[in-house]
Amino acid sequence: MVAIELKIGRFKPEHLGQLEFYLEALDRDVKKPNENPSVGLILCAKKDNEVVEYALSLSMSPALIAGYQTHLPQKALLANKLRELRELAEAEGLTDDEGGDTTETGDDGTGK
Repeated sequence: MVAIELKIGRFKPEHLGQLEFYLEALDRDVKKPNENPSVGLILCAKKDNEVVEYALSLSMSPALIAGYQTHLPQKALLANKLRELRELAEAEGLTDDEGGDTTETGDDGTGK
């Protein structure tokens, strides 16, 4: 299971404590014996990497902290990142050998 916390402000170390509480509750009361331990994700509008590093340094729970944007990046940036990921997957031999998705998109991302 994954617990996701969405924070509209800057990351605070107490957010991690709250998330760890939720993860413990999920693992004790909801998780089935054959499932892996729960994982937490905190999405914050802003974060200070040093504060995050200190907060996570002694944490026993598997948690991730990331910033988010309130607007989408440019389509060209997304297309370039997707191309980079595909090239990396191909180089690592992680592509679908049965053809996979062969859809090509134009510059506008519509597939035309």
